Formats: sequence, C-alpha cells, structure tokens
Amino acid sequence: MGSRLGWATVRLVIAECQVDYAGRLTAHLPMAKRLILVKADGSVSIHADDRAYKPLNWMSPPCSVTERPAEGAETEAGLTEVWEVRGRDGDTLQISLAAIHHDSSHELGIDPGLVKDGVEAHLQALLAEHPETLGDGWSLVRREYPTAIGPVDLLCRDPAGAYVAVEVKRRGEIDGVEQLTRYLDLLRRDPLLGDVQGVFAAQQIKPQARVLALDRGIACVTVDYDALRGMDRSEDRLF
Repeated sequence: MGSRLGWATVRLVIAECQVDYAGRLTAHLPMAKRLILVKADGSVSIHADDRAYKPLNWMSPPCSVTERPAEGAETEAGLTEVWEVRGRDGDTLQISLAAIHHDSSHELGIDPGLVKDGVEAHLQALLAEHPETLGDGWSLVRREYPTAIGPVDLLCRDPAGAYVAVEVKRRGEIDGVEQLTRYLDLLRRDPLLGDVQGVFAAQQIKPQARVLALDRGIACVTVDYDALRGMDRSEDRLF
C-alpha cells in the first residue's frame, strides 16, 4: 500500500510490533504490544502504556508511510506487515508488525486550538506591545498571524527586515516546538515572507524542548513575566 500522506483521518493501530529507527542515530524497540498513531498531519508515533503522552519513537511531519505484506524470512519470523516511514530528512522508521489487535480510522474534524490561560494570553499581549524584549530593534507585524493550520502568536520583523515567527508559551515544552516547526514550514512557502526564522518564547523552557528547538534552528527566549508587567523594577531592589 502506498503513501498515507494527506489522510483526513487519524488511524489507530494496536499490534505486536518491533521498530527500528535509522537516521542521525539508530534505535531499536523489540517486539511488544504497542499503539501506533498515524495522524492526518503526516506524523507517525509509537506508544507504550506508560510515559504519559510521550511516544517511544516518532517521525515528525511531513513524512510518508509505505505498507507492504511480510515476505520470505519476515513471514518465517511471524511478521504479517512491514511499514516504512520516511521523514523529510531521509530518516526512516521500519515498523514490523506481527499480530494486529485493532485497526481503525477516525475523522476528528477541525480543532479550535488550545485556549490560552490568562497568563499566557497576557504574556502574548505584553510581548506584542514590547517586541524589543525578543530582540533589539524588532517590530510587530501582527498578532495571531494566520496559517492553514492555525495562527502563529506573533509575526515580527528584525532590524534587517527579516520576518520572525514567535510562539509564546507559559511553560515551553516539546509540543510547543513541534507546533512552531509546523507553522514555520507553512510560512516559508510564502514567497512574500521569505526564509522566516523562529523564536520560542516562554517563562520557563524545558531542557528537552530547548535542545529540540536549537536542533531545528529555532531560537529560545526566556521571558520574565513580572518584569514585562512592570512589577520587577530594578530601582526598587535592595540588592
């Protein structure tokens, strides 16, 4: 079966499987019962019944999924199907399936997006008023700049006139970096914007999120919410 990119549905598969990743490093998951999640955005992730939301292994969008029946030695080893997931950088996940316990697809429709809490919404508004907090000489183009998958929090310009997309979080985690990565991929397709850069701004940024952001060329900025609100005035400090 060919590529699954472009699905309008989410596919859930529970199966006995082993997973082999090949890319900048290699990783192997031995045979066990797991949940395989193929999302409409072109991502594939493999989950165990622990670790909360974090997958054991995954491939970020966009990627292609090719399915084929097991053959030869694979069949003798008890496999029924082999999936090859290929990422945009040439990384691959090979998912070798034995018994399939569940396989279903579901249409989720358009998601309204995360409703920001009061602090996060106010932080975004304050950064829009003071874009120089993110970089010297920066100016705001627009808040909630639209893309096909939702609005990016801030679109700014640096002193050289280059566009910068800013995702604002109260607490910066991996999901936020993935979200900004998807926005940047779409924004960079607009010839009027050019090579849009990305900034991940938050009061606190988790180390794993910082590593992922820097690996993708996204700058990280830790924001002092109280200082932006004028509650941390240096002239009022004793030390």
